[in-house]
Amino acid sequence: MYRYLCLLCLIFVNADQECGVIDFAQWSQNPRNERPSLSKPVNLVIIQHTATDTCSDDESCKVILNGVRQNHIEKLKFTDIGNSFYIGGNGKVYEGAGWNTGAHTRGFNDKSIGLSFIGDFRDTPPTNEALKAGQDFLSCSVRNGDLDENYNLLGHGQLSPTISPGATLQEVIQTWEHWRDNFL
Repeated sequence: MYRYLCLLCLIFVNADQECGVIDFAQWSQNPRNERPSLSKPVNLVIIQHTATDTCSDDESCKVILNGVRQNHIEKLKFTDIGNSFYIGGNGKVYEGAGWNTGAHTRGFNDKSIGLSFIGDFRDTPPTNEALKAGQDFLSCSVRNGDLDENYNLLGHGQLSPTISPGATLQEVIQTWEHWRDNFL
């Protein structure tokens, strides 16, 4: 009995260390093209949106993520999917570039993570489940030493001429603890 309890403990500890992120290999059929690792702890989080349809279950999120990846590689000529992590309306976090250099915000890719909410949030906010997943992921990443405890959080449009993360999502993140009006 003790042996089974210890195994169960290891499973829960590992899930906490990974912050509940769905591994890249679980949603993509092709292996990720590797990139250099980011120096940790990362000090900057850039919130974005995919400007696609939203998703509310694993299957629809996987379809959208594969479409985003294909667009990034084929049309935009990125090495691979651009953002570090993606959050679905189902409240799940999906690994993109992960803790490696991404392709999400020119001039900041090698010193930040891009956390992208799946959907278009100009007029409506992400689901409560997605927002909670984003905040939980950030808190877990601080506990794990991946994010600096005093990290800065910005909307994509604060660093680039874009509407991302959408006006409604920008309003939401401005209430989050680590949001900064000015980073530079």
